[in-house]
Amino acid sequence: MLTYIKESIEELKNNITLPTRAESSNLTMVVAVFSILFALATWGVDTVFSKLIKLYFNEVLN
Repeated sequence: MLTYIKESIEELKNNITLPTRAESSNLTMVVAVFSILFALATWGVDTVFSKLIKLYFNEVLN
């Protein structure tokens, strides 16, 4: 287990490169935009299904 931890730390020190601030900013914007789009799509599908279910049960009960 100690060998694994030591090798992991060594890999982090030598093989990992962090993105620049500009790259991080751009990637953050991409994630934010897709998150908002996905949330809106989920909200839209939920709204449509909710209305369909209400319509269905109104027709069945009346």
